[in-house]
Amino acid sequence: MDLFDSLRSALGFGAEADATREADPDDLFGMSTAYLTMEAELDFAPVGAAALCFSSVDSTDFAGAVDDVETILRAGAEDTGTTFRRHEDDHGYHWVVLEDDDPEDLVTSVHFAADTFVERGYGSRLLAAVFGFERPRDHIRAYWVYSFRRGAYYPFVPTGTHERDTGVEFKLGSVLDGELDVEDDERYWYPLWPDRPSGHPWD
Repeated sequence: MDLFDSLRSALGFGAEADATREADPDDLFGMSTAYLTMEAELDFAPVGAAALCFSSVDSTDFAGAVDDVETILRAGAEDTGTTFRRHEDDHGYHWVVLEDDDPEDLVTSVHFAADTFVERGYGSRLLAAVFGFERPRDHIRAYWVYSFRRGAYYPFVPTGTHERDTGVEFKLGSVLDGELDVEDDERYWYPLWPDRPSGHPWD
């Protein structure tokens, strides 16, 4: 199964059919405190970037929604420091990538972007919100992925382009369970592999 089929199954139509509850962009605010726990208890610091992944919609209105998000975030960049860029991968999935050294501003910006898509009627196209962390002592990266189709978070710790550290993932899930609504069905802990070992899933 390639990336397209896996993503479609785990974060897309399969997850939608098995959804446990309706996704809520307000769930993203849980990351405002979770990043503190990640750093204080697990030694994972925020990488200063997060991203929204969504499936493509071939419409002028959808493109307008993306433009609106970008315009507002760029207008507030002087106050928040949040930068915005777009990326389309080889499978036609779109990424809105946000960067900010202040984790709280970053979470607020990601929430704003997701909420805007929902209000414009494109919530069904949102697949995931991805927040990045790194452990300084060994440069291992970890990600918290919020699945909009499942309405829950799960951890992902890649150690290469096709390998992951499930031990660290289970520890992250155990420590953050309760602070975040962690997906209890590990079949939906889908790996968002980076294109290269040192890259992020959204690059």
